[in-house]
Formats: sequence, C-alpha cells, structure tokens
Amino acid sequence: MGRPSSETTAPPLGRLYDVGERRLMLHRSGSGGPSVVFLPGAGLVGLDFLNVQDGAAAFTTSVLYDRAGTGWSTSAPLPRGAAEVAVELRDLLRAAAVPGPFLLVGHSLGAFYARRYAQLFPGEVAGLLLLDPGHEDILDHMPAQAAELAERMRPDPARLPELTDEQRRAAREAYARLYAEWPAPVREALIDHHLASWRTSLRETENFETEVYDELRDGGPLPDVPLIVLTAGGVNPYWAKFMPEEVMRAAHDGVRALHAAIARSVPRGRQRVIDGASHQHLHVERAGEVLRAIRDLTAA
Repeated sequence: MGRPSSETTAPPLGRLYDVGERRLMLHRSGSGGPSVVFLPGAGLVGLDFLNVQDGAAAFTTSVLYDRAGTGWSTSAPLPRGAAEVAVELRDLLRAAAVPGPFLLVGHSLGAFYARRYAQLFPGEVAGLLLLDPGHEDILDHMPAQAAELAERMRPDPARLPELTDEQRRAAREAYARLYAEWPAPVREALIDHHLASWRTSLRETENFETEVYDELRDGGPLPDVPLIVLTAGGVNPYWAKFMPEEVMRAAHDGVRALHAAIARSVPRGRQRVIDGASHQHLHVERAGEVLRAIRDLTAA
C-alpha cells in the first residue's frame, strides 16, 4: 500500500504513493512529533505551503500533500465529501509511515477536512491550526446583503472562458513574485500547474451547501485538543470587487466573530487576528505567524 508509484508524472518535490487505486503526492521532512500535516485550501496544492512546511521541519516532522483531484495526485471527480477526503488522508499517512499523532494545519476548505478528520479519528489528532477557515455557520454571521451578493456573483466554472494570453502573463508575473523564495524548479512547476488548473478551486467548493456543511454539523464535537484559529485581517480582494465598503466591513466583522466562536468551541481554543493578511495567501504573507502558532501547538 505504501509503495511509491512510478506510473504518474513525478512531482517536482515529494513522492507518489499508492493509496487504494489512486496515487497521491506527499513530501515529508524533519523529525520528531507531533507530525504537522498541511491541508491546502481550494485551488491550492501542497507545494503552495512549502515555505511553512520547510520551516516546521526545523523542529518536528512536517508533511504536505495533494488530495486526489488536485496537484500531482491522481485525478478524481470533484467536488468530494469531507469524510472521503479525511479517510484518504489517513490512508496516505499510513502508506507513507508518517508517525502520529498529527497536528493538522487546514487552510480555508482544508479546515473543513481537518475538522472532519478530527471528528472521525479524534485519538489521532494532537492539535488543530485553522488558517482563515471556512465554516458551515458562515451565513449566520454574515449580513444578508453580503450573502446575497456573494451568491449572485458566484461564478459557474463551465461558463468561464479560457484565460487570455495577457491574463496568463499577468498571472505568471504575480505568481513569480509570490513564490520568489521557492526553489526555481518547484516555483516554475507550481506556476504552470496553477495556470492550467485554475478552475479546480470552483469545482471543489460546489458541494458546500449540499453535502459538506451537513457533514460537519452532524459529525459531532471536536476533540479536546489545543486549537488556534488564525483570522486574515486584510481586505478580501474578491469581495472588494462587488461589495460596497460598509457591507464588506460588516462581512469581515462577521468572519472574525465566527472564528472567535470556533475557538470557543473547545476548552483550549484561541483566535489570533493577523492584521493585513489576505485569505488566500496568509501563510506566505505571514509565515512567521503561522510557524509561531505551530510551535505553540506542538509545545502544548
């Protein structure tokens, strides 16, 4: 089950492991415990977190991976259920002989999957770090106008045209700046991947209201483990495109209140607001804050 696979294009970093009928990418470095495992948000892949994964490897075992249907792992129909993704991750960690217990670092959509893992396998989780997480109760904390605007502006992946040459050049330049500190071979492969698979983020989130939200609501409480929620305190650039300023400000306040509620849901939960950080790239813009939280959780 843990045999590295050679039948899929090799990733620029990490290895491919056979997990059931699929081949999944995992990169591991460092030693000690608990093992830190990064779960990317929608549209991101494991190598997007290479900076903080490498930083965490300085003091413990540190792992990044691509779930099926993303990155360099086997393709899979999207969207997927949270339990399916959590079980798949558990099988991959076993296949790669990553020692437990695990400190799960879930970003955005990845926070759903980290929480579902903790619900299903509480004895295997040492702690949770949620990076600007999504949550099934988000609409309860959003002003009605913001929720209506967000729903109205939700794009349909099937109707979106291909990127123009100009858009590709602009995106490539932006990614090159974002990943300037990544090793050149990894940076170029990562940029090429994002330009080729930019619709993935939309497809992965299509079943929030129809499946994922109910999975989390009905999945039971989180285990009593240390938990930190990092809230991006900067302006959401997507919302800024269509929300009036006062509505967007109320929406941001709602997200902060929601994250505070997540932190209060466990005895050892804490929230930290990272001023100026953006939702999508908090871990790049504020890598030091992410690593500080990981250190605090490993110590706890």
